[in-house]
Amino acid sequence: MKKIMSILIVMGLVSCSTSPLGRKRVLLVGQGTMNNMGAQSFEELKKKTPIEYDPKINAYVNCIAHSITLAARGSLDVKNWEIVVFKDATANAFALPGGKIGVHTGILPVAKTQDQLAAVLGHEVGHVIAQHGNERVSESELASLLIGVAELSTSKMDPEKKKLLMGGLGVGLQFGALLPFSRAHESEADLIGLDLMAKAGFDPYQSVELWKNMKLAAGNAPPEWASTHPSSENRMNALQSHAGEHMEDYRAAIAENRAPKCQLK
Repeated sequence: MKKIMSILIVMGLVSCSTSPLGRKRVLLVGQGTMNNMGAQSFEELKKKTPIEYDPKINAYVNCIAHSITLAARGSLDVKNWEIVVFKDATANAFALPGGKIGVHTGILPVAKTQDQLAAVLGHEVGHVIAQHGNERVSESELASLLIGVAELSTSKMDPEKKKLLMGGLGVGLQFGALLPFSRAHESEADLIGLDLMAKAGFDPYQSVELWKNMKLAAGNAPPEWASTHPSSENRMNALQSHAGEHMEDYRAAIAENRAPKCQLK
């Protein structure tokens, strides 16, 4: 009973905050802790994954990433970003709290232009701006608390009934909360990414072209209801419908000669 009361007290102290796009969410971890977690994870990745040192590839990626992080300065208190290109054939990139960006060489054949790679990096930095990593850690902590309550409250229950209840709780957490939240994160990061890439001087409509390429590269994908990502079609439709909202920023960057000219030579 004391453990149950402790869990309930902790849950009662949890407060909600609002994401940059107005969605309610719970954040339990301090920013300093998240930054440390991001830095430690990045160091581990650098030890385990081969690094691409080709100067042309690094210059190209850094040119685009620098423009995106410059556009993010008003939203993030990060002065110096560490950008590493990894020798990895998967079409992926990521950004971590504390100013860390990783780009896999496998994304370069898919993100065929500077604008398309800017869409990828804008999306990943968008995750950091929206503190999605903090939210996922917090969700995991809350899920553990809920499972703890269920395990305690069913300690004297018939084993078969307990098995059914715990199984139902697991399914509920997976398909009723964790996966939909992850899709919400991806959709938010897409929209934040549009804002960043346009302000940096990249064509926001190229985000749609990127996802056409991603769809071709992905082949058979799981249905949206069982995936942590929105379907490619839904993603492209959302990007297409919102890209026009950012054209003024894009045109301003061109007019002010701020549009990047990053080339992979």
